[in-house]
Amino acid sequence: MINRPIMRLQNISGDFWGGLTAMLIALPSAIAFGVAIYTPFGGSFVAHGAVAGILGAFALGVLASSLGGTKRLITAPCAPATAVLAAFAIEYLHKGNGVESALLMLGLLGLLAGIIQTIFGSVGLGTLIKYMPYPVVSGYLSGVGLYIIASQTPKFLGAPAGFHFWQSISSVDLWNWRGILVGVVTMAVMLGAGKITKVVPAPILALFSGMIAYFMLGLADSSLLTLSGNPLVVGPLGGAEGGLAEAIIGRWKSFGNFQFAEVAGLLMPALTLAILLSIDTLKTCIVLDELTSSRHDSNRELVAQGVGNIASAVIGGIPGSGTMGASLVNTTSGAASRLSGVIEGILAFVAFVLLGGLIARVPISALSGILIVIGFRMIDRHTLSFLKSRSTILDFAVIASVVLVSLTVSLIAASGTGVVLAVALFIREQIGGNVVRSKTYGNETSSRHIRLQEETEILKRNGDRMVIFELQGSLFFGTTDQLFTAIEEEAKKRTYVILDMRRVQTVDVTATHMLEQVKTRLAEQKGFLIFSQIPKDLPSGKDIQQFFDQVGLVKPESAALEFDDLDEAIQWVEDRILSETIVQHSEQKRLKLHELELFKGRKEETLAALESRMEKRSYKSGEQIFKCGETGDELFLIRKGEVRILLPLGGTQLHHIATFGRGAFFGEMSFLDGSARSATAVSDADSDIYVLSRMVFDEISVEHKMASMNLLDGLARLLASRLRYANAEIHALRS
Repeated sequence: MINRPIMRLQNISGDFWGGLTAMLIALPSAIAFGVAIYTPFGGSFVAHGAVAGILGAFALGVLASSLGGTKRLITAPCAPATAVLAAFAIEYLHKGNGVESALLMLGLLGLLAGIIQTIFGSVGLGTLIKYMPYPVVSGYLSGVGLYIIASQTPKFLGAPAGFHFWQSISSVDLWNWRGILVGVVTMAVMLGAGKITKVVPAPILALFSGMIAYFMLGLADSSLLTLSGNPLVVGPLGGAEGGLAEAIIGRWKSFGNFQFAEVAGLLMPALTLAILLSIDTLKTCIVLDELTSSRHDSNRELVAQGVGNIASAVIGGIPGSGTMGASLVNTTSGAASRLSGVIEGILAFVAFVLLGGLIARVPISALSGILIVIGFRMIDRHTLSFLKSRSTILDFAVIASVVLVSLTVSLIAASGTGVVLAVALFIREQIGGNVVRSKTYGNETSSRHIRLQEETEILKRNGDRMVIFELQGSLFFGTTDQLFTAIEEEAKKRTYVILDMRRVQTVDVTATHMLEQVKTRLAEQKGFLIFSQIPKDLPSGKDIQQFFDQVGLVKPESAALEFDDLDEAIQWVEDRILSETIVQHSEQKRLKLHELELFKGRKEETLAALESRMEKRSYKSGEQIFKCGETGDELFLIRKGEVRILLPLGGTQLHHIATFGRGAFFGEMSFLDGSARSATAVSDADSDIYVLSRMVFDEISVEHKMASMNLLDGLARLLASRLRYANAEIHALRS
């Protein structure tokens, strides 16, 4: 269900002026569009076309603005609707169908297009338009500005109907100097009014100034004050005398003869019309967002536009969309809410009924002058600075492409170009970035498992058999070759390739196939492809770990493994390297005190006295040795097994600090200062441990001062090395 907040009447004056000015811009166009659509039916239907345009402006203005959420948006009959409906009418009549049947089909076509638009919004298709990069929006904005200038220039110069921009520019002999003069006056007031007063919007002052200038010229040439056949003014609206009722009910007269099989012939043009109107509207919404620092609801707006077009078709109007020119005039005239659109729709109908004579005398060049100024203001001249840097030249090329298509083909084609270029920009960004964030060898890093000196030396000599790639971004077809190139060379020389996936955003089938090839190559040389920290809950909702399982990349008894933590992966590799050269844990024997690295080289009588005073304990795998926050002053020395040190983070979360193996010791901080335990110790395997309390140590130190000093010196060196490791880990987390 769409939330529709009540329109607040906080800016009635600004919304009224905005709606009034927008009506003055939209109404003549609506009439012209209606006439263009109905012209194929013959001269007698021109008046009906004018009324259909006004009814469309009325229905769309009131309903689309009431139900939509985009502030300042003006919805009215538009060029895309005119092109589709006029072409359909001509083709339908050429097939030998009657006028009444063609009128009915036009109504049904508009009705069906409105229904499709409503469906678009209901299923969320409007959201897709929001994913548009700035260069595309900027290009479309500038393209619309140039398009407005190009389309209004012939009217500004007074060129005959049907003349395009270059034709009107080159046909100097056809220029009407009086229309140009009125346009220049209008533009001058439009540009300078804001510096004099802000009470009355500049477009209103400019329009009134243009009308005054035109009437002053009319005092010298009375032919300018006539309406019939005068190309310089809007002219008689037509259809005001009795045409209203006929326009509303006329198209439905032949509904009784309608065959529902004909609906199939309406589906494609209706779908085309719905898409064009939706794109036109949402592009206008994006431009308004850019100009007013606001944010529209695309899906809600499409539903509102669809309802407006349905109502327009029912009462005999023509379809429309959010129109750029009228919306911009509405904005610059002080409008601030959706109320301005409702006012525009109501005023369009009121003006047609009550003020037809005055509207008929509005100079066309005055309206053109206002739109030309707005067009110039829409051009994003800041983008020219993109040419100064090589890194932004491609962005400028995107802007230029959108502008070029909008001028040479159409604004709708420019929208399609923008969508394609948006995808291209994304792919360029992904390909341009480096998916390998860092590369580290096993002899340059280590796990948190604290090893004996002998084991450490072995790992330093053989650690380069392991390479760790920290990956980032998206692994997809655009970055697969880059990643394969980086891994392939290392896979030839290494036994273990670890891929740290914690910063990966997504993986596609192409990248997965490449990783399968790497796994196969490593398996041939008895190596392993190892994944760590595979993301499970990405913003996209994709579970990469589940995806790997589905495609069979990681499965039991294969050369590909996965670990929840990078440290676990590194420790697994270290254990395999060590298992090839030293006794495995399952075959370990309990170390004697003199075999512990901390006490090597000490006198036998000293060690015998110390060992006799030490407590010997055994712990099962998973058994807790001490808990964070507990009091205790014992030092623990591992004779056999492993102990994991964990830091509680709150709740049930635990951070793995280190793992201590045979020959290592832990608990030294409380042993030294007598404070509470700062972490939790858990036996990671069946373990046998020497336990030395501080009280016993103090007693022994009286008799064996050198031994006690050596022990304290060893503890100090260990604490220093662990502090360095902690600093390195913090630096890695911040990088």
